[in-house]
Amino acid sequence: MTHSFTCRVYYEDTDLAGIVYYANYLKFIERARSEWVRAQGIDQVALKAQGLVFAVRRLVADYLKPARFDDLLTIETSETARSPARLVLTQTVLRDTTPLFVAEVTLVCLTDKGTPTRLPL
Repeated sequence: MTHSFTCRVYYEDTDLAGIVYYANYLKFIERARSEWVRAQGIDQVALKAQGLVFAVRRLVADYLKPARFDDLLTIETSETARSPARLVLTQTVLRDTTPLFVAEVTLVCLTDKGTPTRLPL
């Protein structure tokens, strides 16, 4: 199942060239990923109270085309693989139907001591 999240590009998201600064795509997909987790019925505040957090273990990104000030973006998140200890997601940033950025993100679950543990999914 693909989850969609929309966000607008604000002036603060852009660089001197007027395009989205490369690191801000990571912020956009982080917001979308948080909403994907929420849509899975996971309360991250309750999870944190149990001493568990999600962390990005690996990220591979392709910047395809630039987003610009005032663009309305859609971030699509879908699960592509899962094991007891890791989750792999594909996240695509689109303007209309045009892909601008694609990332493969591997998530793990960590205890409050920073050690890996089974995913609570």
